Amino acid sequence: MKVLGIETSCDETSAAVIDDDRVLSSIISSQEIHSRFGGVVPELASRAHVRLITPIVRKALQSSGIDYKKLDGIAVTCGPGLVGALLVGVNFVKGLSRALNIPFIGVNHLEGHIYGNLLSQKNYQFPILFLIVSGGHTMLILMKDHLNYQVLGQTRDDAVGEAFDKGAKMLGLGYPGGPEIDRRAKNGDPDFYKFPRAWLKGQNFDFSYSGLKTALLVYLEQNPPSAISKHIDDICASYQAAAVEVLIKKTMNAAKHFGIKYVGVAGGVAANSLLREQLTEECGKQGIIMLLPEPIYCTDNAAMIARAGLEYLNSGITSGQNLNAYPNLKIKSAKKS
Repeated sequence: MKVLGIETSCDETSAAVIDDDRVLSSIISSQEIHSRFGGVVPELASRAHVRLITPIVRKALQSSGIDYKKLDGIAVTCGPGLVGALLVGVNFVKGLSRALNIPFIGVNHLEGHIYGNLLSQKNYQFPILFLIVSGGHTMLILMKDHLNYQVLGQTRDDAVGEAFDKGAKMLGLGYPGGPEIDRRAKNGDPDFYKFPRAWLKGQNFDFSYSGLKTALLVYLEQNPPSAISKHIDDICASYQAAAVEVLIKKTMNAAKHFGIKYVGVAGGVAANSLLREQLTEECGKQGIIMLLPEPIYCTDNAAMIARAGLEYLNSGITSGQNLNAYPNLKIKSAKKS
């Protein structure tokens, strides 16, 4: 089945074509204009998607060697995300589906991240424990089978990706901040300063990162700019270590509790070098197989949406013209194991 995927949930306009689980093309256009504001401006993102979506889709099809008429279906992100940005992709796909007389499916962006990981894998077995880490989400999900999920835990306030981006902004490192903190941390001492870890009370798999951001703000207010500038790499390393340690321990605790043999990480923060290194190391100690996505499939992309859509379309599940954009869409099972 040849599926066109379209992703416009935030500030990347992306289109991809897959043939079953083989990626034929993947085009991503990032909107650099947001860097001057230190974060994504929804109105600017929507306008850019309107301008870019048609040429990006054309380029994806040309690169794949697949004509519009050879497509078997279309998949589009319908949530969660910025409502204006999502609407651009959803309405484009509804029109294209009607013009081509082929089915389409609205895909949950988080589900797409999971399948972005599986695009990198040749051999895996269910159940798989997925740690989803991005700018808007921090979750532990038990994937029992294709399209069958159980949410084990999620953030109670801020996501780890937001903590990285806001932390970088406080440190004057620019946007997006996660990659820059990761880069600076490689030259720093993770034991330079002990930032707090939020474990939360009781036995649970939830997360909290608002306290970590506040702790960094307090630290910066209590220390002179000269000292901060001198130890910027050490601060980044300490801050990153605090964020990643909680992710790893919560994931490993969940894997042990449920007897999981496969663990995967997905989302933009899945590209973080410390997280990839230490989680792989911990899984190795426990005899767990670690599923790491290729870096290109960590950030928002349409190939992951197409791959998730493929599972729906192969199962006969499609969307209708009443599909809308759902900015707060929750992940849920479409099938039972």
